[in-house]
Amino acid sequence: MNNSEFRIPNSEFYIDPHIHMTARTTYDYIIMRESGIVATIEPAFWLGQPRTHVGTFQDYFNSLVGWERFRASQFGIQHYCTIGINPKEANNEALAEAVMELLPLYVCKEGVVAIGEIGYDDQTPAEDKYFRLQLELAKELDMLVLIHTPHRNKKAGTSRSMDACVEHGLDPARVIIDHNNEETVREVLDRGFWAAFTIYPQTKMGNSRMVEIVKQYGCDRIIVDSSADWGISDPLAVPKTAQLMRERGIPETYVRAVCYENALAAYSQSGQIQETDWLASDAIDQRHMFNGNSVLRGQEPTVRSSRECILIE
Repeated sequence: MNNSEFRIPNSEFYIDPHIHMTARTTYDYIIMRESGIVATIEPAFWLGQPRTHVGTFQDYFNSLVGWERFRASQFGIQHYCTIGINPKEANNEALAEAVMELLPLYVCKEGVVAIGEIGYDDQTPAEDKYFRLQLELAKELDMLVLIHTPHRNKKAGTSRSMDACVEHGLDPARVIIDHNNEETVREVLDRGFWAAFTIYPQTKMGNSRMVEIVKQYGCDRIIVDSSADWGISDPLAVPKTAQLMRERGIPETYVRAVCYENALAAYSQSGQIQETDWLASDAIDQRHMFNGNSVLRGQEPTVRSSRECILIE
């Protein structure tokens, strides 16, 4: 579905619980809010090329809990994040060791809802080591976990990820398994984990396939997200999928569950996110600064009341 075909009722709210806004533009925040997205969760991830120094991770984590949270708020969106060492970069063991020292400084900060996204990429011994170390950290701090399932050998990697969580004593109800597909969904649900699906062109799930998943499995513990990043991806994937579900006869209660309520239920267990965060949101005042910087690039600031922020014109 392209943007020109997309229309959505003003009363609908959505959460995108996996989107990499660091890689997106401010315009994306504008159209997301106009389309009903009231909250986002941004998992720490691989930026497209390997980071080579622990300081680059520190600056990145600072941006997730600082600037990006501020930038979203200036457009009426609540921003949360997850913090962790992604599996791709866990293969640089010297760097991963240094980042492990950083994690306790960030995972308990305001707005951090889970440790993630962690798991497997090529399922190497190093990936397994740092995955398990982060599972232990989550257990120690009683935190939620967001799992990245591998793009290759996905079914085996997903099973292995869940096995590791169980071995480390984590409650499946506090673990979100992401990037699922038709091969993995049954086992994830049967084992009591949350099953998240990424609507990402070509490489993960299309929104038509997502409709069929909901038709077959219902809405219990199923979550829709976009994982929009620096690649060819769509920050409106969640509301577009919701619209397609309605057009194809999915009950409204199911649509609301998989595109809003389930993400809220899963991540509210962290104590860092609740519905009142946006239902009672502060007014937008783009005259505000973050460390002396604003979201404006020579433009006039937008100033709106709370009511105007929620009732989109």
